[in-house]
Amino acid sequence: MSAEPIRTPPGPWCPDPMRQQRADYTVEDLLNLPDDASRVELVDGVIQVTPSPTLGRQDISLLLARWLLQHAPGDLRVAQAIGVGLSFNTSRQPDVLLRHAEVPSDRSMLRPADVVLAVEIVSPGTRRIDRFAKPGEYAAAGIPFYWRIEQDPVHVYAYRIGDRVGPGGERQYELVTDSADVIELSEPFDIKLPIGEITP
Repeated sequence: MSAEPIRTPPGPWCPDPMRQQRADYTVEDLLNLPDDASRVELVDGVIQVTPSPTLGRQDISLLLARWLLQHAPGDLRVAQAIGVGLSFNTSRQPDVLLRHAEVPSDRSMLRPADVVLAVEIVSPGTRRIDRFAKPGEYAAAGIPFYWRIEQDPVHVYAYRIGDRVGPGGERQYELVTDSADVIELSEPFDIKLPIGEITP
């Protein structure tokens, strides 16, 4: 009598290597990922597993989300770690975002038109992406406002879509203000944000 083979449960979900090589994943594929899938972003058809945030980044994200919840007008809502489909084969997950309130709450992927403000908190491993790649992608998709938050010390850079266009004809962000003390803006709503209130 032969022994029964040892059965091991399947491992955690991971992207298909062949599809990764072909770079043919789409935003539609992200909507069908299994529940145990890692937090991912999609860049030009390639799925990128995003690392877990550091405690400092998470603290700033939570403090900012709480501040926005308390101060944003009723026609805007705060969200964290939800995908935004920037094109048919690119999706990003801002650390914090402001969306229009009328967006249905059962959505797991937002369109650029749903988003008013995208915020990225820079970590050592995300500097190049948060400073260069993501703002270019968000601006090209038409998201009106972008904030980049540097850590240690906490410093907020606030951008808005400007009239400048890039080499491919896409619109670009222009810096409106930056501060490590207080951010004062009139858009996307009247904001007076003491940086100490989002500093862990």
